[in-house]
Amino acid sequence: MRAWPIWRSLLWRSNPQKLSDHLTAGDIKLDRANHRAYRNGRELKLGPTEFKLLQFFMISPGRVFSREQLLDGVWGRDIYVDERTVDVHVGRLRKSINRGRQRDPIRTVRGAGYALDEQFTAVKPATRNDAVSA
Repeated sequence: MRAWPIWRSLLWRSNPQKLSDHLTAGDIKLDRANHRAYRNGRELKLGPTEFKLLQFFMISPGRVFSREQLLDGVWGRDIYVDERTVDVHVGRLRKSINRGRQRDPIRTVRGAGYALDEQFTAVKPATRNDAVSA
């Protein structure tokens, strides 16, 4: 039982954003507690899988994830899903977050996978006021 507090403490020190209920990446805000996402203050219409995918990207911005890593992290290891399913859900996520002429924060790395573009944002934990004002 003591291992969990130690692990949580180490995780917090390595990346406090991983344990925060609110994540911010550029003009995108994610409220994990209420399962809502916003871009430029407008609520995004995301399905549960797209929400998990966005959260996965926002926790590790700039890191390139292979389809297999995304399948394990978003869908779980116990479920068999074709790797191309990732492409479909990334496409849906892009469609939801890129309304109008907004810059696409998701970068495709040919032959490797997908990443939240670090140039899009400096990621930081959002404050409570950020989530409320979104």
